[in-house]
Amino acid sequence: MAEIIVSEYKNVPVVTAFIDNKLEFLQFVRKSELHDIYLGRVDYIVKNIDAAFVRYRDDEIGYLPLKSVLPACVVNRTFSKGDTLKAGDEVIVQVEVEKQKTKKARLTTYLALSGRYNVVTLGRNGVGASLKLDDKMRNDLIYSIKEEYKSLSDTFFDKLLGSSTGTIIRTNASDLAPDNAQSAILEDAENCIKNIIDILGNGRTRTSGTLLYSKNSSEVSLYIEKARAFLKSRGITDPAIINDTGIHGIPGKIDDLQKNKVWLKSGAYLIIEQLESFNAIDVNTGKAISGKKDISLKVNEEAANEIMRQVRLRNLTGMILIDFINMKESKAYDELTELVKKLARMDPVHTAFVDITGLGIMELTRNKNDKSLKEILQEVEKAVDISKHQ
Repeated sequence: MAEIIVSEYKNVPVVTAFIDNKLEFLQFVRKSELHDIYLGRVDYIVKNIDAAFVRYRDDEIGYLPLKSVLPACVVNRTFSKGDTLKAGDEVIVQVEVEKQKTKKARLTTYLALSGRYNVVTLGRNGVGASLKLDDKMRNDLIYSIKEEYKSLSDTFFDKLLGSSTGTIIRTNASDLAPDNAQSAILEDAENCIKNIIDILGNGRTRTSGTLLYSKNSSEVSLYIEKARAFLKSRGITDPAIINDTGIHGIPGKIDDLQKNKVWLKSGAYLIIEQLESFNAIDVNTGKAISGKKDISLKVNEEAANEIMRQVRLRNLTGMILIDFINMKESKAYDELTELVKKLARMDPVHTAFVDITGLGIMELTRNKNDKSLKEILQEVEKAVDISKHQ
């Protein structure tokens, strides 16, 4: 049984999804500037870190690596490959990573727009496909549009002011009938390219600080669609959608996600530490019954499932280090690694297995897609405090 439940946490709307009464999806309904595109102005250059600091809104400055500046996105002067930005230059930038605490937002000129079946990126080349698709479908879809997409991108080369585009085929393409897939994907890609052309044109007629493009919204319906997509990736196509009645205890479950200790059914437990530069997760046997054959592997497999759930719900990103219970046989580590890889492929955010170190620590990386739950909850608490003093 699966349900999408619209709830609230301290007066902030929350959309959750439960599978068999277990919380599996959680997103706060909030306005985000992630992937928004602005016309910014370079405030200053810091040569020793090879970066420009760009004021993309009146009250916000972001960090833009100088090595990743596309000439098409510099609007106030003729800019060629190899040229360097200067203070006062106007440049079209996209928010790649939102600001966090003392860290400024990271910006890019490699503008990426999402359509229904594609993510098209300015300054890239070629065709790829989501790793969430099975290998055969990935290869078939890439092969079906590869040559046609190159021709399409070349057709718009001049209107893109001398830039190429590349595309990644999204998992939604798996819904297309085989005889319709090629045309639908190419049509969607063309629409994305035309939108990029419009952005490049509008950026040359607007004043700095102007928002040129945004798909972010604080509408609950869009978050419900994200929950639907998550459930669909797990083979669930017709979930019930209900307003929270309190029976699921959603606020309490969100509070639990702020704790660093997580108990497992076996009696083992996890310790999760979210640090500035990485995330550390330790698996402990706790009350798990010892002496049983293969107990370490069984506990580690249980832990792996819960770890990937916690990583998803807490939105832990960057480097993730996991200290599983030591096991004697290399075959057991192989089984555990395959399980983690399988679970990583199911994550809506790109998550990759890196290695197991000589000390037995498993390393994963997970793309930064949004603020962590911890950061969002800090913002919620701050808003509550402000409202109390008004």
